Amino acid sequence: MTFLRWKKNESLQVVVKVAIAFFVLCLLLTLHRYYSLYATYDQGIFNQLFWNGTRGHLFESSLSSALSTNVVHQNQLPSVSYYRLGQHFTPALMVWLPIYSLFPSPITLTVLQVTLITAAGLVLYALARHYLEPRLSATIVVSYYAANAVIGPTLGNFHDVCQIPLYVFGLLLAMEKRWWPLFGILATLILAVREDSGIVLFGVGAYMILSRRYPRTGLAVCILSFAYTIVLTNLIMPLFSADISQRFMMERFGQYADGDEASTLEILWGMVSNPGRLLNELFTPFFGKIRYLLGQWLPLALVPAVAPASWTIAGFPLLKLFLAKGESVLAINIRYAMTVVPGLFYGAILWWASRQQEEDRIRRGEQTILRFPNAIFPFPSSSRFRRFWAFCICLSLFFTFTSNPNRTFSFILPDAIAPWVQVPLVKQWQHVSQVRPLLAQIPANASVAATNTIVPILSSRREILRFPMFELRNDAGEAVKMDYVIADMWQLQQYQAAFSRERGQLQQIVPQIDRISKSGEYGIVGFEDGAILMRKGAVSNSESASAWASFRRQLAPILKQG
Repeated sequence: MTFLRWKKNESLQVVVKVAIAFFVLCLLLTLHRYYSLYATYDQGIFNQLFWNGTRGHLFESSLSSALSTNVVHQNQLPSVSYYRLGQHFTPALMVWLPIYSLFPSPITLTVLQVTLITAAGLVLYALARHYLEPRLSATIVVSYYAANAVIGPTLGNFHDVCQIPLYVFGLLLAMEKRWWPLFGILATLILAVREDSGIVLFGVGAYMILSRRYPRTGLAVCILSFAYTIVLTNLIMPLFSADISQRFMMERFGQYADGDEASTLEILWGMVSNPGRLLNELFTPFFGKIRYLLGQWLPLALVPAVAPASWTIAGFPLLKLFLAKGESVLAINIRYAMTVVPGLFYGAILWWASRQQEEDRIRRGEQTILRFPNAIFPFPSSSRFRRFWAFCICLSLFFTFTSNPNRTFSFILPDAIAPWVQVPLVKQWQHVSQVRPLLAQIPANASVAATNTIVPILSSRREILRFPMFELRNDAGEAVKMDYVIADMWQLQQYQAAFSRERGQLQQIVPQIDRISKSGEYGIVGFEDGAILMRKGAVSNSESASAWASFRRQLAPILKQG
């Protein structure tokens, strides 16, 4: 518990050391996750977007196309020229395209993500120091690096929201310093992160109005962010595809719509016109949402729960999550949780600043009326509270580790207890060593269909799909089948006993392999440790085909399960 008691002149050193530790540990863990074949589809999508961007095909992706409403709902073929901007409008990614051009690899995105999130902590320290003494500022930064909502998303696939903490902390610092040109640049970048990041910016504008600090600027920010989001989602994104209204709005907010598709304006009207449904969605599941809030507040010793600015700024992205449906919106280990983080931490800074001022006045012997009972909300220098805060930070780290975010710690922790599912480190890397020779047989310019964990490895190419899909439209608009199919079923086999998702994937993949191999369309040219490699038009290798048949018999009981 003594790590919160460093001297004032040591605070910056502590921040730098913790930032370096965070960067190194997260980078090592994410690199291990990638190379051990635990990275998944989204890593492949973003890598293909960047790879296509370096070749002049900005925002095009066959992997994203496979998720489009044209494919999912209308049974059309995916296309290599599909623009992902119809699903998510993410022009801010192009800021990092020059870096990717120098190091064109999925690993570049992993390093970029860890770097951006680490850098955000350093900006947070500068923001905290605007109000607070060094030790308290450093403790807040330690809390940031220990937050489940920061660590969890960092250890996952690359995602666009990893830019949000850096941009928002920078925006708030620019506001405090009155660096308005920088404020404008960062506000623009925040809007460019995603089509829904205007909600985060709207929260900042609302704070500027309600705090009466910069009401005119705040009003302009609110109008800009709201208008941008509405115009973008209703007029601009539909120019690329119908995904925003036919798929994404319906998947998250379809409970407020009457038909099979809805625009953002129609969803907003559905919320306003049916307040009963709105309140029901806001508070259910009640304990699930309380648990989510506690997870967000924990590293800051629950202070955001009583910090008005935290509710003002973080309240809007939090409201978006609470009004949406789906299990992932309340998952603190994935990217959505990160949109709430900046508002919570800035609000905590302002709350502690007010407490620090009261403490200073008392030390000077000035009369003051305490706004908060000391027994419940101690001053920053309180040794009892320092111990409590240290306990909360440790507890946040414990819960983060035991939650095994994005299966990063699966080599240590079991993924399930009954039945027991745990894949030791040695076993993971033994499998990798057997799959790599199969991957090496696929030419860099060949089209390929690959299973979920193989997609990121092979995503630096124009034509790639997630198997069991294996046909798309090429640049000439022709329907073509992939040159290679590689399906790694080893990990699915390990997890299917406890997880229906993996079992369902096996039940889709294996019959498709049976069909295309028995038809003679694809030949089995390699099989190692549950991974099969097939080539279009090839004659099956007898030894590989025999190994596949033996493995196929092991899967027979699984395929018959409901």
